Amino acid sequence: MPLGTLDQTPPPFFRQGPSALTQLSLFAALAIFLMAADTRFAISGPLRAVVATGLMPVQRALAVPVDLGRDALGYLQGLGAARAQADATQARLTGQAVTLSRVAVLEAENIRLRTLLELRQATVANTVVAEIIYEAADPFSRKVVISRGTANGIVIASPVITESGVIGQVTRVYPLSAEVTLLGDKAASIPVLNTRTQQRAAAFGGAATATDGAPMELRFLASNADVQVGDQLTTSGLDGVYPAGLPVARVVGVDRLVDGGFARIRLAPNANVDGVRHVLVAQPLSLQLPPRPEPPPEPEKLPARHRSPK
Repeated sequence: MPLGTLDQTPPPFFRQGPSALTQLSLFAALAIFLMAADTRFAISGPLRAVVATGLMPVQRALAVPVDLGRDALGYLQGLGAARAQADATQARLTGQAVTLSRVAVLEAENIRLRTLLELRQATVANTVVAEIIYEAADPFSRKVVISRGTANGIVIASPVITESGVIGQVTRVYPLSAEVTLLGDKAASIPVLNTRTQQRAAAFGGAATATDGAPMELRFLASNADVQVGDQLTTSGLDGVYPAGLPVARVVGVDRLVDGGFARIRLAPNANVDGVRHVLVAQPLSLQLPPRPEPPPEPEKLPARHRSPK
């Protein structure tokens, strides 16, 4: 199509009304008038109030999702903080519980050590404080291993004592440790004294039964021997190993056999090794006794030819 045939006149929309400059001037003057009128007569206040009142429900409706999101975020943050605080409190309580349990253990251990020290002062024998390391692996014996050996002056047959009484004696010694055979072992024996009747006897281990749980017994006592349930037995001190007067066991059962010559007397040790950590190892009494004086030399017998005539 030739260019001369095109209609180059502007559309009717742009041809109608005043020009842009006129519109700018008109609206600028109107704005200045409204500002001056509002400043002087405050005519925009009621109009603003009406518009604000009409827009209030819209603002509230639009603010609901924002408030919900803010509340949800605050709830999650508060929940996280509460959980973190609860975890911190639980950890603190756990630490305090562990500390309290350690304090209780230390207090009990302190009481045991004080009792052992008092026992050490009251015992005439030379003693060494030792710690129980572990129990022997042999399931058919009752033995424990302590943390003192020949380097600390421990010798075989040394009595091992707790605050409750005798638990056994050393039967094997190493440089830095020693093996203790407990009174309940089948190979253990100890001379005892009945504190009520002052009768001496020998207590042996390895007599535990499933019914009474008494791992010791008195042997070679007549069936009519004066022994009663509840009698306390202590060391007699006549064997040259144990100091006299240490608690050993108590009588828990007496079976008097009519057709036999001996009674079966069951004993329960006073000292229980379960839960005990520190023990006192005493030197055998035989090593503390003064040496026996040597007999005086016999006078030399002179030959017959040197004897003076009567």
